[in-house]
Amino acid sequence: MNRFRGVFFFIQILNNFQLSHLMRVGEFNSCKYPWDRVFYQNEFTPSPCSLFKKLDKGNYSRGVDKETQICYFLYGYDKLHYRNQYYGKRTNILPGIKAETMKPMTIEESMRAYLDGVSLSRSPNTARTYKNALQAFSETLRSIGVDPKTVPVMETTEDWTTDFARDLKSYAPASERLYLSAATGWYEFLVSERIATINLPRVRMLIRQRARRPGQRLPQFPRSAIEQMVEYAINLARIPSDGERERLRNMRDRAFLLVLADTGLRVHEACGLRRGDLDWNEGRAQLIGKGDRESVIRFSRRAISAVKDYLSVRGRIDGASGRPLSSLPLFARHDRGAGSKVLPITTTTGRAIVHKRAQEALGERDQGMITPHSFRHYFVTTVLRGSGGNLKLAQELARHRNISVTQRYAHLSDDELDRGYYEIFDT
Repeated sequence: MNRFRGVFFFIQILNNFQLSHLMRVGEFNSCKYPWDRVFYQNEFTPSPCSLFKKLDKGNYSRGVDKETQICYFLYGYDKLHYRNQYYGKRTNILPGIKAETMKPMTIEESMRAYLDGVSLSRSPNTARTYKNALQAFSETLRSIGVDPKTVPVMETTEDWTTDFARDLKSYAPASERLYLSAATGWYEFLVSERIATINLPRVRMLIRQRARRPGQRLPQFPRSAIEQMVEYAINLARIPSDGERERLRNMRDRAFLLVLADTGLRVHEACGLRRGDLDWNEGRAQLIGKGDRESVIRFSRRAISAVKDYLSVRGRIDGASGRPLSSLPLFARHDRGAGSKVLPITTTTGRAIVHKRAQEALGERDQGMITPHSFRHYFVTTVLRGSGGNLKLAQELARHRNISVTQRYAHLSDDELDRGYYEIFDT
């Protein structure tokens, strides 16, 4: 009985001492021994527990909050905050129980953690761009003697943005602002996760003072060259072909070019179309486009006819695939690597189609002027010319979020200005 009373009295003393240092999940900086809210919520599910039960080879003790009955680890390590604030120290809070801090997080590790979050919340293209931006930022840090692989992230300063902005002057202004935006996001990540102490208003001010503003540029594309390519594409069906595979490629490229010209689709959107996306009776398709937005795309009669001609030639291959026709790609590969499989074309293949057919239609000298996006420029200006400059119609058909983007095309399709100019100077 005396032994039990002694143990109970000792536990009461420890209870008063330990719970005075205890924090609830989610709190930081107000306790001598901070806890990582994410790590411990994931690794140690809160549950009622006894006060002084040893865990993890005696390195941890856990206590219970009297009010919430939630179990807490009294000598845990915070992966981010704790290692920064108490790196290299040893704590002897209770006799025989020691806590050792871990190696501090490096700049490179924090960048990887930030990019992991970006990849979960943004599109793959955005995540890849942000990764490239932070790689460029890392190169800047190495040039000023800061090795991201070894330097602790808690040594991060706002002045690094000045060096980064200086190194980005060789980039286009739009790329410069995009890369600086990615670096700003990393600084915001450090602050939000309490990894480092950063003055965010100063970061934004330094960038605002040094970043160039991208100027407004009118879309540049050779309209007559694209019209020549469209005419060439229409006649591809009549070109003699050497074998079935070449005929399939001719019919596919014909349909692909006409779809680009008459729908305004971006190249990755056209390459990602499936047979089931098209409503053949209505002449339209539903797809998930840029920004993860679902859109309705209208197809012209000649585009629908070209696609039907291509799919009829491809019918035997599609039927032998053993897959539902609606799940098959609208534009498929017809090369030796694909064999008898029905595989979708990639954006690289889409660009190669445009490059090859431009070379055939225009020759070596002019083929470099045409890209897949040139067809989108052609589509918007055609809509504006045909609608008498209806910006709202062009915006909806081109799926521009901001009408100011559509307005840039209006300068290229203002026939009234053209007539007025030539009446003044050429008559």
